[in-house]
Amino acid sequence: MNKWLKHIGVAIALLFSVSVFAHDAPKVGDTNEVSNGQIWAQLKAGEDGYTTSKSEFHGQAINTYDLRVLDLRSDILAPAMMTALFGMIIIFVLFIKVNGISKLHGGFSGKLVYRWSKFDVSIHWLGAIPCLLLILTGLTLLAGRFFFQPYIGEGFWAGLVNAAKQIHDIMAIPFMIGWALMTVLWAKNQLPKMYDLKWMMVVGGYINFGPFKGKHPDAGFANAGEKLWFWTFAAFGLVISASGMLLLFPNLFEPSRTLSLVALVLHSVSAIIITAFSIVHIFMATIMSEGGMECMVSGYCDETWASQHHNLWFDEIKENGTLKYKD
Repeated sequence: MNKWLKHIGVAIALLFSVSVFAHDAPKVGDTNEVSNGQIWAQLKAGEDGYTTSKSEFHGQAINTYDLRVLDLRSDILAPAMMTALFGMIIIFVLFIKVNGISKLHGGFSGKLVYRWSKFDVSIHWLGAIPCLLLILTGLTLLAGRFFFQPYIGEGFWAGLVNAAKQIHDIMAIPFMIGWALMTVLWAKNQLPKMYDLKWMMVVGGYINFGPFKGKHPDAGFANAGEKLWFWTFAAFGLVISASGMLLLFPNLFEPSRTLSLVALVLHSVSAIIITAFSIVHIFMATIMSEGGMECMVSGYCDETWASQHHNLWFDEIKENGTLKYKD
């Protein structure tokens, strides 16, 4: 009997406790309830708090960065990325339709001149293939929600943006390796010369009409346009790599929220510039310059192409005895 009385007493005590807690708990709309807004207001006013975070920025409970950065990303950077890619493609297609390509005078000679080593060709593609994938996936991540998402299903969009994020993160490492190797190993042939100014003034001899027609300015191993592309790639590739490391490994660098946003903006701006230059580079190598693509496929170029587009370099290797033909 005593055992049952004890059980009943415990049950009554539990019911009493629950009723007390229920009575004292703040109701929805209760003026005594402390809302999140009040908590943030107190913290902003300088109230002390406690956190178990070990981060360097654990004391910064409220983000104080300028939210206009987000508007910059959606209103300016996203359309700029779309324009850099598709706008430059449209411009080049129209230009080639009006101007035509730069053909080899007298056609191909059939003699292939050694220009790039197999290692050079390899590091070119080590940087180029990831660069193309980064441009496409970066376009999806930066501008996709504004230009693609409204026209496709939610499920497909979720899969697309997830795949883009994974590919973008994976391709970042080989891109940075290729960028570093090309920048260090190729810089010596990319130094500006006085004759590069004349090359720029006549647009490299690629214009087939007006006063520019038939002009073939001097060029060394790299012409002025290639040098401009190289130093643009080197400089903005550095910004992309540095900012990308902060974004890719936040636990390693522990950047502040403000620094993360700055890195995101710099990353986007640099990507837009490299995208525009990449389109020009691709068109020049594959379509605009007849015989140009062969250089980065086999490492050899046609003798006519060498003498027409890089005459100073071709003359130099003939004089110093380093001219080599493909067997």
